Amino acid sequence: MKMSKQFPLNALRVFEAAARLGSFTKAGNELGMTQTAVSYQIKLIEESVGEPLFLRRPRQIALTEVGQRLAPKVTEAFELMQEAVASARGDAASTLLISSTATFASQWLARHIGTFQLAQPNMAVRLSANDAMIDFSIEAVDVAIRSGLGVWPGLVSHRLMKVEFTPMLSPALASTIGGVNEPRDLLKLRIIDPQDRWWPLWFRAAGVRDADLDGRVPTRLGAQSFEAGAAIAGQGVAILTPQFYTDDVALGRLYQPFDLRGSDGHDYWLVYPHARRNVPKIRNFRDWILSEFNQDCGA
Repeated sequence: MKMSKQFPLNALRVFEAAARLGSFTKAGNELGMTQTAVSYQIKLIEESVGEPLFLRRPRQIALTEVGQRLAPKVTEAFELMQEAVASARGDAASTLLISSTATFASQWLARHIGTFQLAQPNMAVRLSANDAMIDFSIEAVDVAIRSGLGVWPGLVSHRLMKVEFTPMLSPALASTIGGVNEPRDLLKLRIIDPQDRWWPLWFRAAGVRDADLDGRVPTRLGAQSFEAGAAIAGQGVAILTPQFYTDDVALGRLYQPFDLRGSDGHDYWLVYPHARRNVPKIRNFRDWILSEFNQDCGA
């Protein structure tokens, strides 16, 4: 691949948009250009590179092998330039935008993020807490906390914590049936969200194979943190991640009747686009949160 000395930066911007969006038309709409102008800029960059970057098909384009190698590096380069300009300007682009599951946000991140802000006093933090899977290509998010197996194409992922689950309830509720002495005793009480996939896994591991959870009235509350609140209020037994509720156990608001914990392989992960792995604010947050979890900080 041969580069000319007069490298067309504007054409690179057009190439990045077309590669990211998979369409010359969409790239033109984003950049305020006609499709003809987009095609011209793509032709300029291909002439500079000396290789075709797109396969042109009827109503469809696809990156060539050279284009596939070039696209992520160009995206990363523009991200770094934007970050550098924002840092020099000292404006809102120095804000870190975090998307997190509601439970992780309320039970861990909200309790620790102040440490990060003390270490980065010039960086503002915005947190969006919901369980929806965000698309980094269309949403203004820098990093996300996801629950899953840790494999998402195009994203760097770092395991934060292994997720385990076990039944938890208030001591007062347990006393209403004379205590919870064996796993089957839990079935004497209201089960919060009996359709949660964790319940049958835990009961089977506990040797209870006839729990009949399907026959119970569904009570889906939308997030584990809400289920924990219902359990603290004595409204039933919730299946929770005990690492999040050590304070409630210490205060006597919840207790874990059995040592048995289950896992379905879905852990908590920090994720962000591979092309943005060297953006300073992302790197700083990654190093901080992995340090908090005592994990390897390598990208």
